[in-house]
Amino acid sequence: MSPPPRLVLRALERFHAARPWDHNAHFHPWILRQLPGRVGSALDAGCGTGDLTRLLARRAQRVHGIDADPEVTARARELTPATAPVTYTAADALTGLGERSYDVITCVAAVHHLPFEEALRTFRDHLAPGGTLVIVGVARERTPVDRLLGIASVPLNIVMALLKNRGRHVPRPVSMTARTRPADLTFTEIARQARAVLPGVRLRRRLLWRYTLVWRRR
Repeated sequence: MSPPPRLVLRALERFHAARPWDHNAHFHPWILRQLPGRVGSALDAGCGTGDLTRLLARRAQRVHGIDADPEVTARARELTPATAPVTYTAADALTGLGERSYDVITCVAAVHHLPFEEALRTFRDHLAPGGTLVIVGVARERTPVDRLLGIASVPLNIVMALLKNRGRHVPRPVSMTARTRPADLTFTEIARQARAVLPGVRLRRRLLWRYTLVWRRR
């Protein structure tokens, strides 16, 4: 199955530059549905500017956001009300967690920036008994199923852009809050490594170039 022509890709890039929307935030309601109504503590690893971190603060008594980019975490602090039970740290998610444990750990579109198995072990070891780990990640396309889901995501992506922007044209594109890089692992590789580290983990391919992972510690 050949990729779309270059002219088509450029046209899509122009379309979405004029009608930007946050693919990761689209999954935030789904993430919240995986969690208990109230928890004591939550960690948002790779928190960016804190959109999900602030949502977790509605459920948790304490929320900690961690991101490797100091400028991004500084912006997260600016956007977070002083009264919210939220703290931010500019640090690597694998080395900056200390000895703390959490009832909830989330990681959205960030785990592919880390050594995958090591990241899963770190999250597992910092999850309190009965806690929940939720990851929304990106994988490298390889199989026909991956490519089919990618193709199906293109028209859905256009529809979502129109709905979220209500058909209007945004004069200037919204800039990214952090540098990103492509995923290295395929979904098959991700699933194999995750099952080795997290027995009973649930993984699912998703539209919009994402996969989801949910694990509850007993």
